[in-house]
Formats: sequence, structure tokens, C-alpha cells
Amino acid sequence: MLLAAGRGERMRPLTLSRPKPLLPLGGKPLIQWHLEALAALGVQEVVVNSSWLGERLESWLGRGERWGLSLRHSREPEPLETAGGIIQALPLLGAEPFLVVNADIWTDYPFARLLARRLCPGAAHLVLVDNPSHRPGGDFALSRGAVRPRAGAPPESTLTYSGIGLYDPGFFAGWRAGKRPLLPLLESAMAENRLSGEHYRGPWTDVGTPERLAILDRRLKRRGNDRP
Repeated sequence: MLLAAGRGERMRPLTLSRPKPLLPLGGKPLIQWHLEALAALGVQEVVVNSSWLGERLESWLGRGERWGLSLRHSREPEPLETAGGIIQALPLLGAEPFLVVNADIWTDYPFARLLARRLCPGAAHLVLVDNPSHRPGGDFALSRGAVRPRAGAPPESTLTYSGIGLYDPGFFAGWRAGKRPLLPLLESAMAENRLSGEHYRGPWTDVGTPERLAILDRRLKRRGNDRP
């Protein structure tokens, strides 16, 4: 599942007339980087949620044929936040663990690593990254493969959630549909030892502002020009 329903308010004015996942990055829309990476791994089924300018996003994506994907849409009349969006889409996601990726990040993370991972019922596994400059305090701590609260952890041991995770459908059991952030579910899972994680040290960017978008766009275009 690609999470693409946010309003992109920090990206304004760029997102006043264009949904954030369609902002150009390195010569292609931001969301296309993820679709191409998933298709290259042999992933066949992808769910994308949408809300702000959702009809434009859905029209551009179609049913995923151009990438060899079967793409299904989960439209939200208003953004339901991360957990709420996933819960609404659960009927489209099936009974097996599924990959969730924020559409507004860019990364070289090897998604195949998560797709090959096995989860216990009701568990989840998060990919954590070094704290970016705009989030120096991080989100969580990581101890022997278990995700822990950052409260009480040494500052140098905290990490930031990358927006990439693998979730068993049972992780959302007992949580009602509606507008719902993900953090309370993660906190509940941490308390019950149902949340594992890993530290990814490779390329990753939260494309959250016009400035970060422009910097990454220039970097990717230079990288493309350097190819033989």
C-alpha cells in the first residue's frame, strides 16, 4: 500500500493544484519511483489511498497497467491519517502481511528485504533511519531488533520512522475505522512486544517541503546525467 492521501500543506503552493505524489522529482512524478521499484521486484498488486485532489491522482495512475501492476484505489473523502487510511483499505489488502510505504519519501531501500520477512500474527516491522535535521529527536529507539519508546533512551540512540513498514492485518484488529493516527497503534504494539525494526543507513529523504524537493531533484538529475 502506498499512502498518498495527505494534503501536502507544507508543500504549498506547489500542491494547491497538484497532489503531492505527482510533484516532479528527477524527471518523473514522486510516486512513480515507488511503483517502478515495486514492479521491478515482481509485486503485482498495489493499493493507493487518495483524498486531496484524489480524482487527479487516480486518473494519472489508472489501474497500473503501464507498470505491469494491478492497482486499486482507496478514496478518502477527507484524509484519515495513516492508521485510518490503512484500516479503511484492509478489505483490499488481503489476509497476508503487506508492505506500507509513504508516497512522499524517496529511498533506495531494498523492498525485497521486507517482502521476504515473516511476521507473527498481529505484529509489525518498521524501517528506521538516522534522524534528519528537521527531526533531530527522532521517533523511537531500537534495542536488539525491538522498537522501543524514545522516552528515557539516550538521544544518540534514537531513530526516525522512515515511512516504510511491514504489517500483519491483525496489527489493526480492535481499532475502529475513522480518522486515526498511527502512533497510538505503535505504542500499543511496543508495550506488547509486537513491534520489531531495523536501522537502514542508505539513501532516504522525507520530501516534505519545496526546499527538500528541489535539493533532491537536482541530486537525482545529476546522478542520471552521470550514468554511461
